[in-house]
Amino acid sequence: MSGVVGNLSPKQASALEQFREQVSDLLPQLPAQSDHFLLRWLRARNFNLQKSEAMLRKHMDFRKQLYVDKIITEWRPPEVLEKYLSGAMCGYDREGSPVWYDIIGPMDPKGLFLSAAKQDFIKSKIRDCEILQKECDLQSQRLGKNIESITMVFDVEGLGLKHIWKPAIDTFSEILQMFEENYPERLKRLFVIKAPKLFPAAYNLVKHFLCENTQQKIFILGANWQEVLQQYIAPEDLPAIYGGKLTDPDGDPRCRTLLHFVATVPKSYYVRDQVQLNYEQTEMVNRGSSLQMEYEILAPGCILRWQFASEGADIGFGVFLKSNKGQWQKASQMTEVVHSQRYNSHLVPEEASLTCQQPGVYVLRFDNTYSLLKSKRIQFTVDVLLPGQLQSPKAGGSIQSESVNGLGRDEPRNQIVVDQTASAQMA
Repeated sequence: MSGVVGNLSPKQASALEQFREQVSDLLPQLPAQSDHFLLRWLRARNFNLQKSEAMLRKHMDFRKQLYVDKIITEWRPPEVLEKYLSGAMCGYDREGSPVWYDIIGPMDPKGLFLSAAKQDFIKSKIRDCEILQKECDLQSQRLGKNIESITMVFDVEGLGLKHIWKPAIDTFSEILQMFEENYPERLKRLFVIKAPKLFPAAYNLVKHFLCENTQQKIFILGANWQEVLQQYIAPEDLPAIYGGKLTDPDGDPRCRTLLHFVATVPKSYYVRDQVQLNYEQTEMVNRGSSLQMEYEILAPGCILRWQFASEGADIGFGVFLKSNKGQWQKASQMTEVVHSQRYNSHLVPEEASLTCQQPGVYVLRFDNTYSLLKSKRIQFTVDVLLPGQLQSPKAGGSIQSESVNGLGRDEPRNQIVVDQTASAQMA
């Protein structure tokens, strides 16, 4: 049996009923509560109830940490990504599913990564996934049948060495992993067209991030690619440049009002050429190690604000809340407040803030445990703002107590803790 509504074996139907009961506490928070939605998580884990539940619960944490429910209405990608990042929806396949096109060749990965933070790339793709999910829901209403997956077309003509630049490949790999873990069974099929000789090498760099089921949905087409696309996409929905009849109102076969044919990013967008920051502290995070900055917050509503840059390579960063004051703790022993992830801060300086909802010792943790060969030099400034405070005192070795909590404590407010435990022993 296929494991979809209307085609379930007795065992699968029983698993669905049990799965709904096991995640009943999550149901009010889920993007959807239908059997169609729940079955996607079951199919993604071959109807293993324990693994499916763990996957769905992890997805809900993902949605909370990245404010996914508001990403369409309250977040907009930086201008450079809107103008120069490939990817757009255009029409529907013959079964009514949205079709998404990525036009890779003209894209300028290095220019993009020198102009926007890696996290903005990832959020932009999450936003695309959410938009496509809503479009599937709308199509389901229009057609009176369940539409839950998309067809993708990857035009890789012009793929070159610039596209397999390491920061770009690393970020694309993270996006693939994010898609696999949080949007299961959303891909119906993916067509790769006009693949050059370099494509197999590029595909092998990211292939291992895709599960076997996803790999089976990828079709690398040959010279007859137009004929194959027309089998799955009706001519009136297929852009003329790809063998169909769809054009812009002015007759442009590229459908530029719908598709995004990108170009080289102007250097005026490069962040490091525009931002000159004077950081207050510099530290070395050794290979296989982490560095922790501790800030005691005694009143709710205080704001932690940070800026940092690394030299030569990326660095992991996250914010945690300690349960035991005065005692060093592993990341796994603390509460993660700001999701720990790797930042391309050697390309684009990172700046963000956190409103502390509860008192406690907050730990800003620079993570280099994943790098067993390379130490990282980081520069950073941390500000602590009182509720309603307009001017921000600087955090550092000489920070004054009243600038952090306003309660007249005399001891220093931040403490650097360097852990040189090998990454195999780290959480």
